[in-house]
Order: sequence, then C-alpha cells, then structure tokens
Amino acid sequence: MSEKTLTQSQLSYLDAKPGIQLIKAGTYKLNELSVLRGTPELKGQILDVPVTDKKQVLTMGYYALQPSVDYSAEFTFIEIKVVTKGKMVVRDVEGNKYVAEVGDVLVFSPNTTVIFDGESDGEVVYFKNVEANPSYL
Repeated sequence: MSEKTLTQSQLSYLDAKPGIQLIKAGTYKLNELSVLRGTPELKGQILDVPVTDKKQVLTMGYYALQPSVDYSAEFTFIEIKVVTKGKMVVRDVEGNKYVAEVGDVLVFSPNTTVIFDGESDGEVVYFKNVEANPSYL
C-alpha cells in the first residue's frame, strides 16, 4: 500500500487566512483507491483536503435562499457550504463576487464578512465548527 505522510507544518489548511474560497467541482485531482489499497480491480477515488488543525465541535445544517435582497453575516468560525441545488452568489467586503453552482464548495474562514447576494437561488448542505444555533434548531 502506497502512503504519503505529511507533518503538521507541511499541511496547507483552508482556514489559513480570513476570506472566502470557492472550490469549483473538479478542481482537485482525486487519488485512485485501487493504487492506495493495492487492489487493481477496485474502482473509486478519494482525496482529503485539510480544513483546520483546530479540534472543535462540528455542526451540519441545510440552507436555502430564494431571489430577494442582499444580507451580510460575520463568520467567526469556519463554515463550508456544498451547493446541492441552483446557485449561491456571495461577495466579500472588497466586492469580489463568487458564484457557486451544484457540486461547488464555498469555504468561509474565521473573521470574514460574507454578503449573500439577492440573486442567489439555491440550496446547500453546510458544516461549521461551532455549536448549533438554538434559534436554528
């Protein structure tokens, strides 16, 4: 079995600096499971993407927006949104626009203000490293 070992200092974490990252579907090249597992007849691929080195609570949720008005939110934690339907359009405070479509991933790092654009019309599954908001339960 082939194995790569990276030390903590060699990893590049998605939360390394504040901001928004858009990872388009197909951005990463996945590793072949047949090679990793030493099983030539195995058909599949896998890839781990390091997000953070912090060990905290993890919450999953569902989120949907329909075309309406812009609104902003301050993220003091890491949140990852995977678009499952339609599109999500967000901007940062500098005005950079990110359009995420089905299969795309949005990563909001801590200390980031995100403006959710009124043209958004979609659904996501999200994960955040903070306790669930009681008003969202």
